Amino acid sequence: MDAVFKALADSTRRDLLDELFANDGQTLHALEAHFDMTRYGVMKHLRILEEAGLVVTRRRGREKLHFLNPVPIRLVHDRWVSKYAEPWAAGLSDLKTRLESPMEKIFEIYIKTTPERLWEAITDGEIRSKYQFGSVITSDWTPGGRFEMGNPKAGELLGEGENLEVDPPRRLVQSMRALWGEDVKAEGTSRVTWEIEPVGDSCRLTVTHDQLREGANDQLYGGWPMILSGLKTWLETGELLTTPGSLMYT
Repeated sequence: MDAVFKALADSTRRDLLDELFANDGQTLHALEAHFDMTRYGVMKHLRILEEAGLVVTRRRGREKLHFLNPVPIRLVHDRWVSKYAEPWAAGLSDLKTRLESPMEKIFEIYIKTTPERLWEAITDGEIRSKYQFGSVITSDWTPGGRFEMGNPKAGELLGEGENLEVDPPRRLVQSMRALWGEDVKAEGTSRVTWEIEPVGDSCRLTVTHDQLREGANDQLYGGWPMILSGLKTWLETGELLTTPGSLMYT
């Protein structure tokens, strides 16, 4: 977490995060237009934010796009804030997700585990329930196969979709339709991609939630930081997060 606090200590880097907060997925050229400094200076600040995991990048043709990654901030929240001020912090988090551009969301986290164990945690229904709001995922995990997300306490199916790509233990791509309320049902189908990359004795997990309509309901993607924080906590410590969202259907 030292790298996160170091990155956030500089006002220019906080301003860069604010720019991505308001308009995610910007190029370097677009970002530098907001600052009275050289292109190299902006690149240097972005590099520090990337090293801290607060910014992730993706290539789109010849362009390099920069995305705000809220997961490290969520981990800070779970370590020190949630015990004392979860209701207030949750309200501010909801405000944040309402302001973010929802077309494509990218979340990245490092977990000390093996690719095989991480894949199991993603695809095993019982394990999944430990960090995804108590919900169980059921599927045969074959390409073209169906998956369902549910919980007896919810009283209805919470989500469904299709396994578009299944490449264990590296990549899982799924279509997803949320069913837990009429407002999210109306949003139709989006896509979630899980990518696992070994890094030393750990794994980098990147979750991309895209094919969202502009202005989509933030319930579709706002829970990812809490889900991934719970996944990391469980794999590394065997313990469960006890934030209200994590216990929603437990």
